[in-house]
Amino acid sequence: MDALTTKNMMAYVADKMIASEPVLTKYDQAIGDGDHGIGMERGFKAVAELLASDYQPEDVSKLLLKIGSTMMASMGGASGAIFGTLYRSGAKAIKGATVLDTQTLSAFLTAGLEGVYERGGAKPGDKTMIDALVAAVKTSESLSGDLAEHLPAIAASAKQGVEATKEMIATTGKAKTLGERSLGHPDPGAMSMAFILEFMSEFACEQVPA
Repeated sequence: MDALTTKNMMAYVADKMIASEPVLTKYDQAIGDGDHGIGMERGFKAVAELLASDYQPEDVSKLLLKIGSTMMASMGGASGAIFGTLYRSGAKAIKGATVLDTQTLSAFLTAGLEGVYERGGAKPGDKTMIDALVAAVKTSESLSGDLAEHLPAIAASAKQGVEATKEMIATTGKAKTLGERSLGHPDPGAMSMAFILEFMSEFACEQVPA
């Protein structure tokens, strides 16, 4: 997937993430401040505006870096810092990449995860977006080649990571104050992470002739 196709994919993701605000807000109201969906909507509206402009990325890494910077500048709060860091750290690790294939995405996600670790201090099992991201990274590391072929499996792993958060007790943010009452609820940040990969997968698979 070249830079232009990746740009079109991220525009698709942005539109779908904007539309996901109500469901993200609903789940965040259960265990958080109730503003996660609004923050993600704000960030991806800014991304959508960027990608609808005459902006032409030189390569895939610069595109993803620009998206990360845009999210960080527009969202504010913890989500802006975390998801902006994911994109910026991931993009720096694939500097100069002109094509987004499975190996490049894996390198992006792996470096993005390391950046989030450093930024937020959360670890797997803390009921955060990391639980979905770690699951996606583990799956991506064992795959190579065509992105459309492997993205469904990577996205499915992230979704399993979201399901796993239902059995976790939150240790960060407002949800931490709920203790065991956070059990049974999925983490909204993990949901956002899984949604991003799910929407990337939808776009990539639709690009492949039947």
